Amino acid sequence: MALDHIRDLFHESALLEDPTNLATTTPALFFTRWITHLCAPIFVFLSGTSVYLSFRRPADTSTTRKLLITRGLWLILLEFTVVNFGIWFDIHFEVFLAQVIAAIGLGLILLGILLGTPPPILGLIGVFIISTYSFFPLSQLVNPGLIPLPWGSNLLVGYPPIPWIAILLVGYWAGTLMELDKAKRSRTFLLIGVGCLVSFILVRLVNGYGDPAAWGIQKNDLYTFLSFINVTKYPPSLLFDLLMLGSMFLLLSLAERLSGRVFGIVKLYGSVPLFYYLLHWYIIHLLLFLVLFFQGFTVADFRFGFNFGRPEAPSGLPLWGVYAVWVGVVALLYPLCRWYSRYKSTHKEKKWLRYL
Repeated sequence: MALDHIRDLFHESALLEDPTNLATTTPALFFTRWITHLCAPIFVFLSGTSVYLSFRRPADTSTTRKLLITRGLWLILLEFTVVNFGIWFDIHFEVFLAQVIAAIGLGLILLGILLGTPPPILGLIGVFIISTYSFFPLSQLVNPGLIPLPWGSNLLVGYPPIPWIAILLVGYWAGTLMELDKAKRSRTFLLIGVGCLVSFILVRLVNGYGDPAAWGIQKNDLYTFLSFINVTKYPPSLLFDLLMLGSMFLLLSLAERLSGRVFGIVKLYGSVPLFYYLLHWYIIHLLLFLVLFFQGFTVADFRFGFNFGRPEAPSGLPLWGVYAVWVGVVALLYPLCRWYSRYKSTHKEKKWLRYL
């Protein structure tokens, strides 16, 4: 996630070129973008799983429903204030971007309303939507788009709610798998992951269903492979979901077998995901300004809104610089996440910590 956002803000061609455009990209740039496709669907899926594990046996349905709806509204508020400012650093808020946090917030509200519905029913509804929503022209409920707002700003719907909430519903259903014993859970994740990836290959070979972007023979075998796996994220297509969630299940199966220091480090980041998410935007944006100052630009050169503050003149870093910043940011976030994780675990009486 941090790698993707650092590439968006720092890479020298990020404002001009699509890193998955096979006519202009390089394999390194393509995979830098492609690997980060895993983040959003897994984030949304496991948000649904987390809700199931947290509230599978609610002592008070009414209180639990209120808590879920409140959390959903809080996430939406964060999206259009703290998150959006961290993305754009635009005090005029000319662009409001609805992305993954708002999608999760809407999903929590829906789960709160539907609390008590058997998880398999919600999961099957999610599977049905994932498989068929592309047939229904429901504008920004299904497809990304720009909506002018009355006061002159714009709402950019990057994550239309229906396809992303569908992923969350399937994740909620998958929460039931977490109740299996560890060995069986790992085998189940492995089988589901392999099943999803085999389904992806079979449907992708048909080349007429499951994704609006067809694949084709390219200038060499590597680029043909890139074309084959170049699936659509906005909105997430059926093939995108099969490929990314299938990979997720393989990773979950592997995670069941991991232990030791490296696993502990990764787990720490995962224990405070919203804290990490909010903080990383501000860190990378401030670092961007430092890079721009170092490159000779002044505040007068900065262009906000869709440019993130980047000047009109060429700026930014080559791909190796993007990776260097990424490593530094992730390392910097580790002690901050460790501090907050400890603070949260030792101050459970502070109810506001539930929302961060």
